[in-house]
Amino acid sequence: MARVEKTGWLMDVYTRPSGELVCWLLSEDGQRWLLPMDFPVTFYAAGSLAVLRQAWRFLRGRGVQLSRQVRRDLFHGERVVLSATLDLPGRLPETYRRLAQAFPVLDYYDADLPLSVRFVAGTQVPLLGRCRFETDGQRLLGLQPLESAWEMQPSLPPLRVMEIECDAEPALHPPQEIVIRCDRRCYRFPLQPLRAFVVNLQALLGTYDPDVILTRYGDTWLFPFLSEHAPSFNPNRDEQMKVEFRRERSLFAYGQVLYRGAQALLFGRWHIDRCNAALFAEIGLTGALEMARVTGLGVQEAVRKSPGAGITAMQMQTALRDGVLIPAVKQQAEATRTLVSLIRYDRGGMVYQPLVGVHRHVAELDFASMYPAIMVRYNISPETLYQRDAPAGLIPRTLQPLLVKRLALKHCLHTLDRRDSRVSDLKARQTALKWLLVVCFGYLGYKNARFGRVESHEAVTAISRELLLQAKENAEDMGFTILHMYVDSLFVKREDTRTEADFLPLAEKIQAETGIGVTLEGVYRWLVFLPACRDQRIPVANRYFGVFEDGTLKYRGIALRRHDTCPYVAQTQLDILSCLAQADDPREQWKEAWGLVNQRVRSLQRRQAAIEGLQMAVKLSRDPQAFRRPSAAAQAARQLQAEGVAVRAGMRLFFWFTQQGVSVAPPAAEEVDWDHYARLVLRAAGEILDVLQPVEKKQQYYLPLLK
Repeated sequence: MARVEKTGWLMDVYTRPSGELVCWLLSEDGQRWLLPMDFPVTFYAAGSLAVLRQAWRFLRGRGVQLSRQVRRDLFHGERVVLSATLDLPGRLPETYRRLAQAFPVLDYYDADLPLSVRFVAGTQVPLLGRCRFETDGQRLLGLQPLESAWEMQPSLPPLRVMEIECDAEPALHPPQEIVIRCDRRCYRFPLQPLRAFVVNLQALLGTYDPDVILTRYGDTWLFPFLSEHAPSFNPNRDEQMKVEFRRERSLFAYGQVLYRGAQALLFGRWHIDRCNAALFAEIGLTGALEMARVTGLGVQEAVRKSPGAGITAMQMQTALRDGVLIPAVKQQAEATRTLVSLIRYDRGGMVYQPLVGVHRHVAELDFASMYPAIMVRYNISPETLYQRDAPAGLIPRTLQPLLVKRLALKHCLHTLDRRDSRVSDLKARQTALKWLLVVCFGYLGYKNARFGRVESHEAVTAISRELLLQAKENAEDMGFTILHMYVDSLFVKREDTRTEADFLPLAEKIQAETGIGVTLEGVYRWLVFLPACRDQRIPVANRYFGVFEDGTLKYRGIALRRHDTCPYVAQTQLDILSCLAQADDPREQWKEAWGLVNQRVRSLQRRQAAIEGLQMAVKLSRDPQAFRRPSAAAQAARQLQAEGVAVRAGMRLFFWFTQQGVSVAPPAAEEVDWDHYARLVLRAAGEILDVLQPVEKKQQYYLPLLK
């Protein structure tokens, strides 16, 4: 076949068992291409010259091109390194593993990078980016970028999507029927006989040839089930590849136990399990594409991994383009410090405790992406600390385009009508970028981050405290009362201010003084700051609810925001807030709100509430055998184990409260502990309404409901 030039999109890159790199491209004429490409990869080793000479002899004759180079380490400066280049990228992991086992004393660099990140940095073609490519029909001969990852309105490939769902949750009940949707058609197939189902599924894959397969429980049940019972079935577009299965795992991060189910990754098309992709429910497919576009991680990787993996991948791209070595294992430890210096510098963000109670006409001012903006503006990076007039560091260079794009998307959203069809996609994209910016600060001080340094982390919080105090002084100089400050936001009021226009001069002054963008989140018609549950005299930071002038509700720190609140209780709280929002002062609707609570409690007492709305969801904080007391989560876990279900720490368990304890299976109406749910409703109602009226008045509404 003669050489042809096409225009299209780079969808993914991976290696085949032979070790060669394969590109999946989608051309503008709708053709899907799976083309091998020559792409040598290099990793480095550093250490004593004597050991490097031994490593040279170890690698010689193994198909590795060797050389001696001088490269820059971000922390150590220039280093003499052994450079090892392999023509087949798929051979690098095994070569590195053998070398590291033989010479563990050496420092290794660029040895464990995601292939897609290395490819994007080397070719300058972003994943999901429009490009021009040349092929002879057998191999990819050339690739040129036509747009960058930072386009505000990137061109989108015409994706074909197939959705697959089962009729039951596999962990509780064996599915009997599979529902498949594609091309606006819906198919229902019984799972048994299995051979007939597999034939039908294979026929649909051949007919529609989807680029994306969206499933529920595809990772943890469907593809493992098919692999075990129908081993000849191959859902990949690349027939040389098999489904890649990754095991489940529990991990501890950010003060909580997280669970990641088993994964099933495809080649030549994507598989996304809605129930096993951390952010997919929030950002959807549009946000997943945006995250893959800017991070360089494949779509299947981007939706399953944490945003921290995404920000790390972006830092790797910057390092590769700048010629900075990326350590396989971070060598730097935190410097020894006295307790006095630790207390002085490691203080976190500024919090100004709120004034408990009801407040009218309050404005919320937010610093836009405050911590990332500080890193960019003040050039905070591990290699720039304690240096004046240093060139832009690796971290600011990584974050600057991300910050600019996210703020531009937010600005675009503010200019659009809420009914505009573009709003949902823009919101998903900016949310995906927001999560990357949220975690970049934590990874700056994370001990295992490739380019983390705790002193940089502390510098950011120190600057943020000063900026927030500066904003407070500006507000007070203009006659405003500070009701609350929380890390990067202020709640202010003044007697003569009512509309957003009245607060804009303050926002503009703070932005001019601090150099960090400030946005007016909105003006509350009324706002209520809540006290601690156990002591009404003690305020609690970031625990409030209110209604904006346009009627939009906002709430933080209440049961409605918790994942372990059952739908019935959550809906009760939402109905209470909606009732209060009808008045200019929530205290005017206090009696009506308690009347609504009365109805909800009576509905429970009469057993009229839907059983589905009473289902509880609790994340398991430890392995079941580690529980010493029979908590509700422990009881649910033991029931599932008795039914043969594997239960791991970090998993979310679903159950109902019954007269006998808890039940993981939907109970009959006479088995439900209706009084317990009534108490949960009253507790959630009191969380909102107690602060609005004195206790003695509340009792005439509250106590009769307990009878």
